[in-house]
Amino acid sequence: MVQNGRKSGFFAQRRWILWLAAAVVAVILLASFAWRDDSVSVITATVKRGNIRSLISTNGKVEPINNFEAHAPTGTVVKRVLVKEGDHVKQGQLLVELDAATAESQAAQALARIRGSEADMHAIEHGGTQEEVLTIQAQMVKAVADRDAAQRNLDALQRLQQTGAASPGEVRAGQAQLSTAEAQVKLLQSKQNERYSRPEISSVQAKQSEAQSAYSATQDILRQLVIRAPFAGVVYSLPVRQGTYVNPGDLVLQEADLSKILVRAYVDEPDVARLSPGQRIEVTWDAVPGRIWTGAVSSIPAAVKLHGTRNVGETTCTVPNQDFKLLPNINVGVTIVTAEHDHVLIVPREALRMDAGKPYLYVVANNEIQQRNVETAISDLTKAEITSGVSEGMKVALSAVNSKPLHDHIPVKVVQ
Repeated sequence: MVQNGRKSGFFAQRRWILWLAAAVVAVILLASFAWRDDSVSVITATVKRGNIRSLISTNGKVEPINNFEAHAPTGTVVKRVLVKEGDHVKQGQLLVELDAATAESQAAQALARIRGSEADMHAIEHGGTQEEVLTIQAQMVKAVADRDAAQRNLDALQRLQQTGAASPGEVRAGQAQLSTAEAQVKLLQSKQNERYSRPEISSVQAKQSEAQSAYSATQDILRQLVIRAPFAGVVYSLPVRQGTYVNPGDLVLQEADLSKILVRAYVDEPDVARLSPGQRIEVTWDAVPGRIWTGAVSSIPAAVKLHGTRNVGETTCTVPNQDFKLLPNINVGVTIVTAEHDHVLIVPREALRMDAGKPYLYVVANNEIQQRNVETAISDLTKAEITSGVSEGMKVALSAVNSKPLHDHIPVKVVQ
């Protein structure tokens, strides 16, 4: 009996050991099965509708469209400065006056040369000065009288020679006297009709033209010395002060109509082909955070050139600037909207993959991913538009949590 009791206790203890061993084996098997689960955890996104814009982001510079620059026409002193930078001015308003004393003296000298050349031309047209004309006329009267007297004397001598009252020598002397008188008449006639030679006339004409040009030049200088606003606008540059000396060509003042400005944008070479006139642009300036000015592309690049270290095409854009905030020569940010689509299917760009140049997505369905060929339209930095291949509400795989590669028909688990 004692032996049977001992055996029963022994077997009872063994049962508990067996149960414990079985439990351990079950846990190991479950862990093994769990470990052998080859599904991939993936991050997904949902295909949804939204708005998307295709953009070119670059930089640009502001330039005035209607601009006026005044430069010193000659070396002189700034006599008066009647405006300051930032002033709004009216058309015709006096802005700056430069000293005109030297120019006025030069104008007077040029005018005197004109008057002298006019007198010379009058003399040419009338055969000399009034005194010369009167003198020649008097000489002509006397020469004609002398010629007529010589002719009468010769006629008388020739008659006397026929009767023997005059010798041949006296006749010859009379003929010589007549020839001399006729020569004097011809000389005076020539002086009356051709007082000046062709070179003399050309010289006087050249002096007259030179004097007129000099006078016109001095008049132009005098006009430039008084600087007025050619149109209503803003004085945005005034590098001179009253009393300072300016050299010929020095900038005195710049004025512009800033109600509409031109933005010159520098577009990188790969994006130049995407430009077309009329595209919307958005301009920002760091000095006015949050403000956006809008306009339109007015011209596209005709060539690509080096700008710093970039190959760029320069496109110009007109931008309304009614509050005159945008100033000439400032650097601005430029965004050009090349396309804009509303209420279209979009996915994150990282979901879009390429195979031999053809786009596709990994669609998550029935706990696996399925490769789906798609067609795309425009894209921006973060999104892409899908025109066919998927529908709204579908989930697409972005990437695996453990960086495992994704491929068609692998089992996956979605990680929210």
